[in-house]
Amino acid sequence: MAVLGQLARRLGVSESWVRDRRCAADLALASLGDAQLVLLRPRRLMNANGRSVAQAAELFGLTAEDVYLVHDDLDKPLGKLALKLGGSARGHNGVRSCISCLNSSAMPRLRVGIGRPTHPNAVQAHVLGCFSPSEQELLPPLLERATDLLLDHIRERSQGPLSGT
Repeated sequence: MAVLGQLARRLGVSESWVRDRRCAADLALASLGDAQLVLLRPRRLMNANGRSVAQAAELFGLTAEDVYLVHDDLDKPLGKLALKLGGSARGHNGVRSCISCLNSSAMPRLRVGIGRPTHPNAVQAHVLGCFSPSEQELLPPLLERATDLLLDHIRERSQGPLSGT
């Protein structure tokens, strides 16, 4: 949610969130050039957030390819980012819920590394826990990079293919 908050600030809509009961989420609408963006903060549990995503997609006439998922990734070290186009959920229950509810795995995904704890039984506490003070120092530049990556990709997609010379 931190990346989404930073994205909303950059787009000037951080104070524009509206609760939408139709999709059990908070929504903020923004523009990026000619592209109209719908920012979505589901109010459901992560394992069921695909219902909110699918309902919002239907409400705004979006296909799975139009939906960007931003999610944590245990298999990437803290601070590492990767933009993935489609594919499996890779064990992430929130992504699995979105794939199931949208009946597609075609969504672009920004994977934000949070690192994997050394003890396998500590995964749930790690995912749901807070960042340590030293980890918190890494967050501002990470959020900036994540937002830049998302905005650049959205701009490229909204401009379409360039004509050859």
